[in-house]
Amino acid sequence: MAKEEIKKLVENSKKTLDADYDNFVKSVNDDLTSFKKKTLDRI
Repeated sequence: MAKEEIKKLVENSKKTLDADYDNFVKSVNDDLTSFKKKTLDRI
């Protein structure tokens, strides 16, 4: 019983981490795009 619960918790944690990672990557890419636009507008 305990093994199954631990296995389920680990799987849920992995899904959460994957989602957080994807959101982080998207956020960084959006920031870079925004920065590029601002820099080009100034030139």
